[in-house]
Amino acid sequence: MKRYLIVMESTTTGYSAYSPDLPGCVATGADQAETERNMRKAVAMHVEALREAGEEIPDPSSTGVYLEVDE
Repeated sequence: MKRYLIVMESTTTGYSAYSPDLPGCVATGADQAETERNMRKAVAMHVEALREAGEEIPDPSSTGVYLEVDE
């Protein structure tokens, strides 16, 4: 099983998400929970499409860190 980083951002209409390791794999939703569910489906479909096309499925390589900064 592979674990991919998902970046989720607030938008004016809800949320959007993408995975840096899976270019073109994106999803949206009204809230974070819906966006995560949609992104899980998008990642599964993206990986399956790569597999069907005979393309390499990228290994996860992105990581995330929160940094605290003085205001």
